[in-house]
Order: sequence, then structure tokens, then C-alpha cells
Amino acid sequence: MQKRTLGRSGLEVSALGLGCMGLSFGYGPAVETQAGIALIRKAVDLGVTFFDTAEVYGPFANEALVGEALAPVRDQVVIATKFGFRIDPGTGKQAGLDSRPAHIRAVAEASLQRLRTEVIDLFYQHRVDPEVPMEDVAGAVGDLIREGKVRHFGLSEAGAQSIRRAHAVQPVAALQSEYSLWWREPEAEVLPVLEELGIGFVPFSPLGKGFLTGAIDAATTFAEGDFRSIVPRFSAEARRANQALVELLAGIAARKRVTPAQIALAWLLAQKPWIVPIPGTTKPHRLEENAGAAAVDLSADERRDIEDAVSAVEIQGARYPEHLQRLVGR
Repeated sequence: MQKRTLGRSGLEVSALGLGCMGLSFGYGPAVETQAGIALIRKAVDLGVTFFDTAEVYGPFANEALVGEALAPVRDQVVIATKFGFRIDPGTGKQAGLDSRPAHIRAVAEASLQRLRTEVIDLFYQHRVDPEVPMEDVAGAVGDLIREGKVRHFGLSEAGAQSIRRAHAVQPVAALQSEYSLWWREPEAEVLPVLEELGIGFVPFSPLGKGFLTGAIDAATTFAEGDFRSIVPRFSAEARRANQALVELLAGIAARKRVTPAQIALAWLLAQKPWIVPIPGTTKPHRLEENAGAAAVDLSADERRDIEDAVSAVEIQGARYPEHLQRLVGR
């Protein structure tokens, strides 16, 4: 698989990474440990060198899974994890935001243990904490970088002002946020700031949380614990309306003899050379399908056809329920 560099950070990764969250959290029951390890190692065999996790996925279980799976090839891969949530030790659930410098350090130390590594390659603030100045957050991660415990600083779901404030204190290597053919808001303000400052962009949910693959329709039922069951964009009514986009993509994909998922990922890769999507999956055949998108080249005419198809469909439903929407774009 081809490599890409995240902005001007010098951090080189595979053109497509693997979002590991769904193996442990967010989309129904966690996979069996050995199945998760096998899938992550299959990704390595396919040329993936960039793996994304977080302490809150599980919590903690996903980092442990990623650490075990990648231990034999640790020197060949880049591992990204995140801090920024407070986890209630009694319930094991999220209990608000916490990006105080002392907490950042504590999370880093615990993540290093679970990941079985001496250094975190990319350490993201998971969500901007309005109670902690961004300068303090960036300074705390900068201290960890100077101590050799972290290599690069990242932000997740941050707005343009927060990105600038953080970058002025400690260079930001990458921003991670949702971006896909059905969520293009970053194009308005965020992407221009990233290009100006030389920051890489790591789109999560690049396949619209599975919707752009064509495997989900209005009749789909979600497993207990599947995050999509509370997302307005995944209501049955919204799925029915949004199916028009998937049908248009399927037509384009058929003409090119690839899959709708590969079209969606190839479109992202064609936007900027410093964009590295991190699709997630629990299925080996989907992993192979996604990896194949890195070899799909879209001509200018094909990109224009995709733009025309997307502009013809008005996407229905909010991206997040209100209580989660308040945490993004600060």
C-alpha cells in the first residue's frame, strides 16, 4: 500500500489506516479477542501501518487488544490513541471531559502499559475541554513529547480556533474528525486551516458509519449497544431518504468495476495528499475491500460525476444526537 505523510509532521503512514474502535465498542457486542487480533494482523499483512484506538473504547479493552495484536510488529506500525474523557472507576463509563495536564499524563502512562509500548506515536485530545485552556493541553502533550513518551500531538473534532491555539504552543500533526461523502462540513473551515498550518487530516467514519457501503437500508436493525440506534441520520425514515445517495454511488462503482465503499474511500484520498481515512470493520472481507480502495484512481471526470451525484441528494438527519453534537467543533 502507498504511504502518505500527515501534513508537515514527518509522520508517515499507510494511505488507509484501520479504525479499531468497532472491535470493542460502539457497534454492538465486542468481537472475540482472537478474532480481533487476527483482523488487526491481517490489516498489517495488507500493508496497513496506521492503527487508531482510545482509552475510552471499551473502556480500555480496545487499547489492550491493539497492543497485543501489534506487539510482534511494533516497530513497523504507527499507533494513535486518545485522552480527554473522565472514566468513572465504579461504572466504567464516560463521566464527562477531563483534559487537565495531570490527567493527560496519567492517561498516557496507563495507555503505554495497555499498548505494550514505550512511546505513543500520535496522542489525540479526544474532545476539546472548555474547562482547560488549549494552551495547557498542548503544553502537557509537549512535555510528554520531550520526555520521549509521545511522538506527535493530535486533536479530534476540534474547531478552527482551537486548532490554531494548540498549534501555536505544540505543533499539531493531525486532526481527526468525521468526513465522508455524506458529511462534508470540514470543507468549509477546517480543511483550509489544516492546509495553511501543514496539519494532516484523519477522517473517521469515512464510509458513513457503514451506510455508504450499501449494506444498510431502511429495514436494517441494529444490535443492542450499537451507537447508530441513537443517531438521527440512522432513523428508518432518514435511511430511506438517504438511500438515493448509495444508489447513485453504486452506479458509479459498477461502471468502474469497484464497490461503493471503494468509491467513497478513493474520493477521500483524492481530496488532498495529506488525508488518511481510517475505516473500521470487524469482517476480514470488508478489510480487504477497504484496503483495495487505495489502488482505485479517480479521473477528473469521475470525481465530477461523484460530485454531481452527491449534490443531487439532500442528506436527511443530524449527524449526532444533540448531547453529543455539543462536544464537537469547539
